[in-house]
Amino acid sequence: MASGIVIIDKSPGWTSMDVCAKIRGILKEKRVGHGGTLDPMATGVLPVFVGQATRAVEFAENGEKEYIAGLRLGLVTNTQDTSGETLETHPVTVDRAALEAVLPRFTGPITQIPPMYSAIKINGQKLYDLARKGKEVERKPRNITIFELELLEQVSETDYLLRCRCSKGTYLRTLCHDIGQA
Repeated sequence: MASGIVIIDKSPGWTSMDVCAKIRGILKEKRVGHGGTLDPMATGVLPVFVGQATRAVEFAENGEKEYIAGLRLGLVTNTQDTSGETLETHPVTVDRAALEAVLPRFTGPITQIPPMYSAIKINGQKLYDLARKGKEVERKPRNITIFELELLEQVSETDYLLRCRCSKGTYLRTLCHDIGQA
C-alpha cells in the first residue's frame, strides 16, 4: 500500500484531478489528493498526497502559495485567461510605472469574486459546467490575502510577469483581470 507525498511538475493541459487520477492508476491506491488546484493551463509544482498522507492535505492547502503569472493588458476573455473566448480588446495606454503604481491596491486582505470558469460548486453544480451552458450565476466575494505582489518583467507592450505570494483560494487569473480593470 503506497503512502507519501509525490511532488509533480504539472504540465499544461492537465487538471490537478487528472494528475491525481493518473497517480491513482499507477499506484493502485484510491486515496489520492492534491495540495491546491492549478488551472489546466498552469504549470508548476503540485504536491500529491497518497494513502495515509492524504490526512495532511489540509495543511498544504491552507498554507501560503507562490506563483509566477503572466498578465496581458488590453484583453478580456470569458475565462479570464488567454485560453478563453475574446470578449473585449482595448488599447493599452499604461506603462510599467503605471502598472507598478496600481499593484499596492491588490495587496493585503482583499475580496475576490471567483470566476465562472472554476470548479466551485453552487447548488451542487460546478461553475464551469454552468458557464459552458452559457449561464452565469451570482458568486459571493471571498476573502483572500495577497502577501506579496511584484512586477518581475515587462515582456512586451501588453505582457508582464508578476510574482504573487497569496493565501488559499486565490485565483491568479481573476487577480490579473482585476488589475487590468484597474
